[in-house]
Amino acid sequence: MFKKVIFLITGSILLLSSQLQAEKRLWADSFLGKKAPELSVEGWISEKPEIKEDQFVLIDFWGTYCPPCLKAIPELNEYQKEFGEKLVVIGISHEPKEKIEALKDPKIEYFSAFDTEKKMKNTLGVRGIPHVILINPAGIVVWEGFPFLPDHELTADVIRKLLVENN
Repeated sequence: MFKKVIFLITGSILLLSSQLQAEKRLWADSFLGKKAPELSVEGWISEKPEIKEDQFVLIDFWGTYCPPCLKAIPELNEYQKEFGEKLVVIGISHEPKEKIEALKDPKIEYFSAFDTEKKMKNTLGVRGIPHVILINPAGIVVWEGFPFLPDHELTADVIRKLLVENN
């Protein structure tokens, strides 16, 4: 009987633990399933993207001083290359243009903007970076969050699935 009680308690603790780990943590207000705010930035470092009505938009809020943000740049470059026809990748930093332009490694190969006024960041309630939102062609946020959060990572497979499911 004692072994059964211990087994049940241990099983309950493990189940509760896995449920707590599975819950996605967000360092921003949630816009999942909601209309994304209109893209508004102070200026562009790259050319301004021409977003077609059938394209998804991935927006990455980042900073040059943020190690996870810098880690994300090569992955975002790959997403732009792999999904370029269906996806527009945009990085928005709240730092001055000169600070972003001084970053040479890793090289940003997707659209890049600066917004020292933090218009978009404040509208989305972003409190931690990197923060990514993926917007479908209808303007609805279909993914949001910290792209390296364990069990909730943003990967090429996740993007591929979302492009199919939300088109």
